[in-house]
Amino acid sequence: MIATDPTIEAEAERLLQALMHVECDPHGRKWNLDTCREIAPLTLEINRLKKEKDAVILTHSYVEPEIVYGVGDFKGDSYFLSLKAKEAKAKVIVFAGVVFMAETAKILSPDALVVVPDRHSGCSLADSITGEDVRRMKAAYPDAAVVCYINSTAEVKAECDVCVTSGNVYDIVAKLPQRRIIFVPDRLMAENIRSELKRRGVDKEIISSDGTCMVHEEFTVEQIAEARAQFPGLKVVSHPECTAEVAAASDFVGSTGAMMKYVKSTKAPYFLMLTECGLVGRLEVEDPEKNFIGGCRLCPYMKMNTLEKVRDALKAPRPNQIVTLDEELRLRAERCIDRMFELTEPAPSAAS
Repeated sequence: MIATDPTIEAEAERLLQALMHVECDPHGRKWNLDTCREIAPLTLEINRLKKEKDAVILTHSYVEPEIVYGVGDFKGDSYFLSLKAKEAKAKVIVFAGVVFMAETAKILSPDALVVVPDRHSGCSLADSITGEDVRRMKAAYPDAAVVCYINSTAEVKAECDVCVTSGNVYDIVAKLPQRRIIFVPDRLMAENIRSELKRRGVDKEIISSDGTCMVHEEFTVEQIAEARAQFPGLKVVSHPECTAEVAAASDFVGSTGAMMKYVKSTKAPYFLMLTECGLVGRLEVEDPEKNFIGGCRLCPYMKMNTLEKVRDALKAPRPNQIVTLDEELRLRAERCIDRMFELTEPAPSAAS
């Protein structure tokens, strides 16, 4: 019999307890003791480096489950992680997500060294618009309040009055005194804002840019109809980055954190999650009794994050992994985000 390292064996057992329920794995892996043993040396090394360097790892729900449950200190959606970035006292912040999220962490924690595992981990929404584009829209509509979705770059946030998330956008837009609202960069979320505010009896004119999420724009009402016909009692859960038609056909529409809370608190024989597959992986871990019928899609940018890249960013970050921002731009972007915190109550719980 081959001798095993007791430290590695204990780590593999720890990993297995979390990962054994994950079926929605982008690489088709089945998490068992052998696959957990394969990654255990790497998670042990990363967790040791965290202590040595006084670092925290923020993990978005869409990244690989072995990152979320193997080395992540905080897991959640953009807003929850933004709060954790603001609260962080660590010297180093590793943001396992996409680049605009790491920029947000740097905006809120300017004294920390903020690193991103892969500098190419972009976002179809954030990359769809520039600060110059926003300035042109502001010039065309000088009476409008300028609202940006958190899925935007620091450069865009610096040009806007307030930042919003999919969880707080309706309440914040409704609170703004201006009737005319410029909303960037998500065209589909803008459609859902119009529909929801109309339902609430709030009179706003929403002017949007043309960005879309490459994951959420692909879901269709035909997909929902087929699933409902095949799985009686199905609950359909979608994100407001989906089309207005998909949102209208869903049982629940909400942010990543809100979708998790809905599924955990709802009894149903099946769930169709119209979002990124990483969220299904989290739910499989945290609520293994629920049944998910597929339908989710992968974000190629989120999947650029790997344990090896997280380790390298911690151990000896390359210049392109380090997030730097011009201070004047950072301060302007910070005001935009702080305005969101001011207009949002109560703050989300750690379960987000």
